[in-house]
Amino acid sequence: MLSLLFKLGKKKRTLEETVLQIQKGDLHLQNELIEQYKPFVAKTVSSVCKRYISETDDEFSIGLIAFNDAIEKYSTDKGSSLLAFAELVIKRKVIDYIRKEARHPYTVHLELQEHEEGEFSQSKIESDLSIEEYTKAIEQEHRREEIIYFQHCLSDFQLTFAEIVEQSPKHFDARQNAMLVATELVNDEKLRNILFTKRQLPVKQLEAKVSVSRKTIERNRKYIIAMAIILSGNFVYLKDYIKGVLDS
Repeated sequence: MLSLLFKLGKKKRTLEETVLQIQKGDLHLQNELIEQYKPFVAKTVSSVCKRYISETDDEFSIGLIAFNDAIEKYSTDKGSSLLAFAELVIKRKVIDYIRKEARHPYTVHLELQEHEEGEFSQSKIESDLSIEEYTKAIEQEHRREEIIYFQHCLSDFQLTFAEIVEQSPKHFDARQNAMLVATELVNDEKLRNILFTKRQLPVKQLEAKVSVSRKTIERNRKYIIAMAIILSGNFVYLKDYIKGVLDS
């Protein structure tokens, strides 16, 4: 840890810059970073499990693997800090693990009840309902975590979720045009970098690439930025929403 802190302090390297250095192949730095952020992983996993998690728990191991995945997959195009991105990845992995483990006891329970005359049918119905309810709860948790992460990304642009909802284009054509502008923005690496490094919408450059007026782009600036964040980030459910808008 001391050598990691020395490297960070000497070069004044940000956490995100450190991760980019790791992605170039610095395995020693990667191991040091993972060791340093074990408390962060444990805290994040504990928030999902609603109990204290130690390094001996299976859930902690899942969280540690997820943190490593976040390090390897992080890029500035994610639209937020490494820790915000890592928190989302860790929570998803742990929730998926809990869901997988929770399904097994129900299966065993059904097998045990199968040979008890008159009880199997009722037991199966009750267990199926329990699994369905649990699955719905897990999906709701996924959606909640995505929205929290999305709000964090928006804050980097001095935007709020309430603003995006309030200023979302009211007409379908206007919404679709804004989505097309956001898609063009994300697909152009140069423009995407301007957005996420300068935290500004490159209106002039976009105007030259799309058949939408500058006035329209500026009027829908906040909505376009929000959609670009979703398109560029690790959002599963919000991307489904976008797909619905584009396919309508």
